[in-house]
Amino acid sequence: MDVGVLTMEKLFGKTVRYQIPTFQRPYVWRKEDQWQPLWDDVRNTAESYIEDTLSNSETSRRRSIHQSRAHFLGAVVVQQQHFAAGEIESRTVIDGQQRLTTAQLLLDAVQEVMETRGHSRIAKRLSLLVLNHAAFVEEEDDFFKVWPTLTDRDAFRHAMHNGLPTNEFQNSLIVQAHEFFRLEVDHWLAELPQETDVRADALEKAVAHLLELVVIDLSVDDEPHIIFETLNARGTPLLQSDLIKNMILYRADQMDIDSDSDEARELWDFSDDWWREEVRRGRLTDPRIDVFLYYWLTMRGHEEIRPDRVAAEFRRYSEGSPARIEEIAADMKRVGATYRALEDGEANGYETFLYRREVMQAGVLTPVLLWLFSSDMSAEQRKKAIQALESYMVRRMVCRMTTQNYNALFLGLINELEDSGPSSAGDTVVSYLLDQTAHANLWPDDREVEKAFLELPLYWSLTRGRLRIVLEGIEEQLRTPMAESQEVPRGLTIEHIMPQKWQENWPFPAASTDSHEAVARHENRNRIIHSIGNLTLVNFRLNPSLSNASWPCKRLKLDEHAVLFLNKKLLQEAPNEWNEDAIAERSLQLAKLASRAWPSAQEF
Repeated sequence: MDVGVLTMEKLFGKTVRYQIPTFQRPYVWRKEDQWQPLWDDVRNTAESYIEDTLSNSETSRRRSIHQSRAHFLGAVVVQQQHFAAGEIESRTVIDGQQRLTTAQLLLDAVQEVMETRGHSRIAKRLSLLVLNHAAFVEEEDDFFKVWPTLTDRDAFRHAMHNGLPTNEFQNSLIVQAHEFFRLEVDHWLAELPQETDVRADALEKAVAHLLELVVIDLSVDDEPHIIFETLNARGTPLLQSDLIKNMILYRADQMDIDSDSDEARELWDFSDDWWREEVRRGRLTDPRIDVFLYYWLTMRGHEEIRPDRVAAEFRRYSEGSPARIEEIAADMKRVGATYRALEDGEANGYETFLYRREVMQAGVLTPVLLWLFSSDMSAEQRKKAIQALESYMVRRMVCRMTTQNYNALFLGLINELEDSGPSSAGDTVVSYLLDQTAHANLWPDDREVEKAFLELPLYWSLTRGRLRIVLEGIEEQLRTPMAESQEVPRGLTIEHIMPQKWQENWPFPAASTDSHEAVARHENRNRIIHSIGNLTLVNFRLNPSLSNASWPCKRLKLDEHAVLFLNKKLLQEAPNEWNEDAIAERSLQLAKLASRAWPSAQEF
């Protein structure tokens, strides 16, 4: 057994294949607990490297890698496998598969952005860390240095392959992780255009040379199960819900309630299989009851808590509450019924909202939703509250505003709702969000939405799922009560009207003799084609037939097959030439429709 601290370059720079056994669980890491902290650490490491190099002369700059502080990612355990000469060196991943998979997704996302942005030498070097040399590859999938469990392989293949679409794997955490890192890398490189080259170099140094893992490398003859059991504590620990149940029944026993009686069973009504089902939260899966108790206690306690501290916080809350334990248990049961209805989609007209909330990964809203749906209020006030929350979040999403303060923001909202009461809940939500003056919490107005639609490359700035719900919401606005259906089909593909590869069939009207002007025009087109005015929704079967075709050809195909009002309006109003001016004009039209779909604060 060998133990060493390895950088990504040393771990993945050789021709090697880290095979994750099929019996291990699938990829479960998520944004809040793993991706975002990892990216924050990578970004900080790169920025520290830049600061270090600023103080170094050109001759000593190479030494700055060794002077910069490395970031430790944790430990992995792998075991050597027999392989013949000329074959790929092989390891079985015993522990740390989530770290290895995430490291590959991060490296590949950085490589893809570097390639897209023209940093070709960096992209080529990073490709050596994600793909094995062709001379050692017998089957196509042997290219990958990490090979996941069976359930994740198709999604991993499409995420890691720059040329394969990921539309059908949007629910995969692997695809979501890759897209998250790609968007964050692209945004960070674009923050300071004058420093893009410096940042690109620093980011390569950070991911290749300054991220470290402790690697325990077992020989073929070592016993992996002993190592695994030592690293992962033996036995099955009690769940947070088990601890809370014990507290409640203990308090009930002190009140002379027989623990086997119907009265005691009423105190804990979470015993059926639905509550025990495992659901993903963070890097692990937890029983649904534990997830619910976290949200319930956040709502009732009015403060942010750690998932592993739910039982401890429940003790503090119950002991400090004037309510008796049976009253607390009854509240948990009542709110639990609301949570179950929301999870099962029994939302009485709010199904579209719940779908969009899931796409936006807005679990932070759950305590507020539990309060709104479990409180006795008028349908009008509840509808106003939900519409305001959706408008607030969608507008901030398209304007690329931060979500980092949402925990504190929505905990503050629960306090306001408690003070004002259910009868004015909708008005309270609107006034509370409208009163936010800090930029981190502002509710964007129509002008800011219009600016985002005109200027931002939303195709790259938003995940495909989030961009899709914006286009779907606009489609809903175009449907009148006289339409055959008010429901917009889901799972459609996002199509560029002027394609990303426009050079062959979409030339400029006249070639400019000014090379600087020609370059600027070229760059402007490459930017504007990713704005929302150049995007639409089509059936995934129609998408390949449109591809890079000319505008007359695309127009004819859309006219033949498209039934969306979004495309009908495009065909009715589009000029004979689809160019930058036409895209800008449509961006303005779509901004107005989006502002109707998600009204501004003043319109409420």
